[in-house]
Amino acid sequence: MPAREYCGIVGASLQGKGAAPYLFRGLRALQHRGQEASGMATSSHGTLHHQKGRGLVHEVFSQESLDALRGSAGIGHNRYPTTGTTDLENAQPIVFKLRHEEAALAANGDLVNFERVRRRLQAQGVDLLGNADTETMAQMIALEFARTRDLEAAIRRASTELVGGYSVVVLVGQRVIAFRDRLGMRPLVFGTIDGGVAVASESVALELMGGTALRDVAPGEVVVLERGQLVRSSFVPGTGPRAHCMFEWVYFSRPDSVVEGESVYDVRHRIGLRLAAESPAAADLVVPVPDSARPQALGFAEGSGIPYAEALIKNRFVERTFIIPDQKRRELEVRVKLHPVPGLLRGKRIVLVDDSIVRGTTLREIVQMVRQAGATRVDVRIGCPPIVAPCYFGIDMKERKDLIAFERSEAEVASEIGAESVHYLGMAGLVESIGKPPGDLCLGCLTGRYPVEVPQERRRLQTSLAEY
Repeated sequence: MPAREYCGIVGASLQGKGAAPYLFRGLRALQHRGQEASGMATSSHGTLHHQKGRGLVHEVFSQESLDALRGSAGIGHNRYPTTGTTDLENAQPIVFKLRHEEAALAANGDLVNFERVRRRLQAQGVDLLGNADTETMAQMIALEFARTRDLEAAIRRASTELVGGYSVVVLVGQRVIAFRDRLGMRPLVFGTIDGGVAVASESVALELMGGTALRDVAPGEVVVLERGQLVRSSFVPGTGPRAHCMFEWVYFSRPDSVVEGESVYDVRHRIGLRLAAESPAAADLVVPVPDSARPQALGFAEGSGIPYAEALIKNRFVERTFIIPDQKRRELEVRVKLHPVPGLLRGKRIVLVDDSIVRGTTLREIVQMVRQAGATRVDVRIGCPPIVAPCYFGIDMKERKDLIAFERSEAEVASEIGAESVHYLGMAGLVESIGKPPGDLCLGCLTGRYPVEVPQERRRLQTSLAEY
């Protein structure tokens, strides 16, 4: 399996200004999407400058290092590892050759046909240094560029071979080229910034760069930014139905972002209202699991009439436990991350609202914490249907056996995490809350049915049939 990542990317092209300070602010805004490593590449007078390191954005880059990243065009990346590896060589952007010119590439997402593409590259004599999707994408583009001598055409041709969910930024000379998978699984937003244009994984990054988000880069679209302008846009052949990742609205995106025209905060609030209607509970307080479940819990409180309380306080200097790659570390971090308000939970019946349950590790610890703080009853409500299948498009949910909802009923999940009850939002409630037609969403981790053929699933089914 390739090294897989769910990350944040940004790219900018300006006139008469250095790109690095803008990229820095954009990456700070996207810190929630990756906390393992950060990197930038800029270009000035034909020279590529790049730096990357392990840690948070402000830990990797100093004012001195930003000054050294000269040039008015650049790209940046925050990495979230899903394989457990933390090697610096897996940090992005990666630098590669386009014939005689250096280029840099950063990506968010995953390829499902990685092995086939890798074999094709090796058959063409391409030496691959690692085992990561990002290098595979870069070398596929380089291979097509050697044939076409037209970078945009090379990207379009490569994209027809790269099956999966991804958003990518490429820096070549003074050009930033951004493109998105043909189904639009991974997000990418285009907008203006002071003196130029930019793309980013979320709208909030553009706004915190001092700009305005104008539109989503369309599925299968290739946009070219140069000298502070959007100079061209074209589409990958075969771009068809959409399959936006539902998890962007449920968990990953910031609540102050807008994804595909839908406010993340509003979607989460609607989820809470719907959850209160579908799964009422007799309780004294509605308590969110901070931070991503706050809008859902507010909606649940509004819909149920039960008072809302911030009874769990988050240590804001601890990373998101879901995106920590090692389970033992996740368990240890939960109690450092959250602490109950003394006395607030004592003698109370609690509705604990969370956005989703993946492995159950974090929620099990939180339920125990709430009980130890004196709660007499804990009912759990989840703003997402049960996650019962892997994600092959960039989220760290690889094995069914690791998913707490796999082959377990709600009552069994409740027993596993130590709650009186667990109820999930229904599928119809999720789709209606997001506000998109079900055919425009990727719901693979909820249904086991994916918008593209997944070789790993085909092999799993063949193995199961052979064993049967």
